[in-house]
Amino acid sequence: MTEQMGPRRLVAVFASPVAEMLSRFGIELGFQVVVVEPDPAQLGGTPRPHGDRLVSDLGAAGADEHTDILLTDHHRPEIGALLEEALAGRSRWIGIVGNPRHEGPHVAALRDRDVPGEKIARVHRPVGLNIGSRTPAEIAVAVLAGLIADRNGRPGGFDF
Repeated sequence: MTEQMGPRRLVAVFASPVAEMLSRFGIELGFQVVVVEPDPAQLGGTPRPHGDRLVSDLGAAGADEHTDILLTDHHRPEIGALLEEALAGRSRWIGIVGNPRHEGPHVAALRDRDVPGEKIARVHRPVGLNIGSRTPAEIAVAVLAGLIADRNGRPGGFDF
């Protein structure tokens, strides 16, 4: 069924330990993985290979209706602008990591940019299966399993 939907693309925003794990595991699960890092200072020198591509802006990631976008850090000041851009695009799914017990900072960042509530509601949080993930590798496994479940029309254990 997935092949009929077109190529599977995962855009991991921000070069973080979670993005690195998403890249490693995502490729093995059939995703074309693109890491977006808008701040070259965050790369710490020569970039290591991440996924299929490393780009500096969301537009270069090639997001379409077969694309899942995940912001892998909820503390970065760029989250409002990047989520607003993602919401204006055609991606299939958009999420941001974070603790489900607190309202995500993305909500205020998008409200400050006058993004309507129905668009803000498209941003998934929490993301991934509820397996008690703590490490970057565990978070990546939970997120990828959740994306596969969602893509296949399965509930996937998202209840928190």
